[in-house]
Amino acid sequence: MLYTFSKAYYDLEELQQTLDLLTEKDAVVLWQDGVLLAIKHTEVFRSIDNIFLLENDITARGLTTISPEIPLISLKEFVRLTEHYYPQIAF
Repeated sequence: MLYTFSKAYYDLEELQQTLDLLTEKDAVVLWQDGVLLAIKHTEVFRSIDNIFLLENDITARGLTTISPEIPLISLKEFVRLTEHYYPQIAF
């Protein structure tokens, strides 16, 4: 499955419970204001293998690389992820 997070504010406990459901067959994309979660909850996302930040949204918010451990992806790469990891669950 592909889990996408588009908002900057989620209850930390609820967020952690959702991320605890991830398997090696899942991926997470932080996009729109969700890219700010990587700053706010770095420790929560650090242990996830397949996590990505949408580069356009990082740039739009005047940010640079948030964490060297979380790769930036283009919109084209995001489309590839949606083809590989499905269904998509949007938060």
